Amino acid sequence: MSVEAWGQIRSNPKFQTFVKKRNRYSIIMSILVIFAYFGFILLIAFDKAFLAQQIVPGGVMSLGIPLGVGVILFTIVLTWIYVRRANTEFDAEAEAILEESTK
Repeated sequence: MSVEAWGQIRSNPKFQTFVKKRNRYSIIMSILVIFAYFGFILLIAFDKAFLAQQIVPGGVMSLGIPLGVGVILFTIVLTWIYVRRANTEFDAEAEAILEESTK
């Protein structure tokens, strides 16, 4: 891709809107993941008693185990949602902008 073509793409208002939308979405998803991970770590650091509660009285598993698994599953689901949107909507928009600029 030439420097001129890249300049045309960057000056395209559709490209600028696309970048803003994609960045906003990425930041929101990142904040959700950071909140989940750091929230769990802060819970471990400051409220061990809460996480140490047994799920079933007299049982073996504490509340921390399913919450930890929940954090991992939550981030996997968020990653899947992001990848699905990136592979469909974002890729299609990027391709349309690229085709428009090369005409």
